[in-house]
Amino acid sequence: MPPKRNRVQGGNARSRASAVPQGDRRKRARSVLEGDTDQPAATRRRAEEPQQQQLTMSSTVKDILLEGSTLRTEMKLNDFLRSNLGGRGVVDTNENVAMEAFLLRPTMFINDNEILGLITALPSYQALEAINKLHHEGVYSLEQWRGFRRKNTVALLARGKINAALPRAQTSTPVVNSKVLKGCYESVYNASWHHFKEVPDSKKKKTGTVMKLEKGEPPQSWTYKKVGETLERKDGVRQSGTARLRLMVLTSDKAWPYTWAGTESTRDCYVNCEVERVWQIVKGDLTEWFSPHGRTGFKPKKRVLIGTPGIGKSMAAGSYLLYQLLHYDAGKLPLVAYIIKKSVYLFDKTKKTVSELGSEEIFVNLVKDFTLRGVKGYIIYDVAEQGREPHVGLPFTLWNMIVVTSPNINNFKGWKKQNGTTLIE
Repeated sequence: MPPKRNRVQGGNARSRASAVPQGDRRKRARSVLEGDTDQPAATRRRAEEPQQQQLTMSSTVKDILLEGSTLRTEMKLNDFLRSNLGGRGVVDTNENVAMEAFLLRPTMFINDNEILGLITALPSYQALEAINKLHHEGVYSLEQWRGFRRKNTVALLARGKINAALPRAQTSTPVVNSKVLKGCYESVYNASWHHFKEVPDSKKKKTGTVMKLEKGEPPQSWTYKKVGETLERKDGVRQSGTARLRLMVLTSDKAWPYTWAGTESTRDCYVNCEVERVWQIVKGDLTEWFSPHGRTGFKPKKRVLIGTPGIGKSMAAGSYLLYQLLHYDAGKLPLVAYIIKKSVYLFDKTKKTVSELGSEEIFVNLVKDFTLRGVKGYIIYDVAEQGREPHVGLPFTLWNMIVVTSPNINNFKGWKKQNGTTLIE
């Protein structure tokens, strides 16, 4: 392997020395795989916290709508009124009337329109009403709800609660030999922005221009134009005296998967115009993939990105793609996987967690399961070991994928031929 170099990942080699402050990297190197705290107080707090319902596609709409509630579908009408309206509307003749009967003909049991309107507006009533309605429609589980075509006939609050549970159930699966990396999802998702601008020297010194570091995302990034099947940067004429964006920096406190796998210790991801161009190409693929007017049978493009050895393109491009994909619509793309060396990191955007899986084989089996459920995802495959191709089982129909690699053809030759991939040039 070539010796490691001090470098700006994906950056312009000519601007490395002036554009990127080196700092004390030792202070930045830290462990990202934090274990559970063994403090008794913290343990007690976790034990006292209500446990979130473990959802699967077999979970019932009844359990979902009644979660955290004292409601029971078999309760009596008067008990419901005592519990929710302090006894208003209670009459002796309704003492043994089941809520199930009341749901069928409310006006048969309560004649007061004011109280009746109050009852039917209660979220607890709407939950029971939705359960009763769905059961009569033959909808008991989330799996059946997913295919139910008359969702808009269910009360808005109840419908929203079931819809919110659906992506959690779709991406929920028992995984053997996995470990949740605490705080790592939030660290990548909330990575902080800085950017370097090339500013003309107003004093007209011999240097001509200076590099200026500013906090935050740049107000204006690079722009690109479509040329054939790819994108090229627009090199417009810059007005005299205006600043030019040179480099963007994303900093994750707990580093990136590139570091978690032991490849290199860094919290910073340096993004130049070429790395941004890769994301714009991938984003275009996603737009076409999820377009409601897309072609029937459209299959997402599988991409290969070849970097130059030593410039760190894989670390920059892979990490930057991960950041952007985590911010992509979770309803359309709930899962993102980052594979590097023998490590597989699965980012669940609905739960906001990242899990380290035991092997690619485990991940392949998971993707099979997700595909059967109709769950889409994206795979970033970072070839950090020479001559090691992606797993032959990747990807599946509902998963898109990009392989980030050095020019070593043995890293992707067989996989590229098998999957009909498109090279990003």
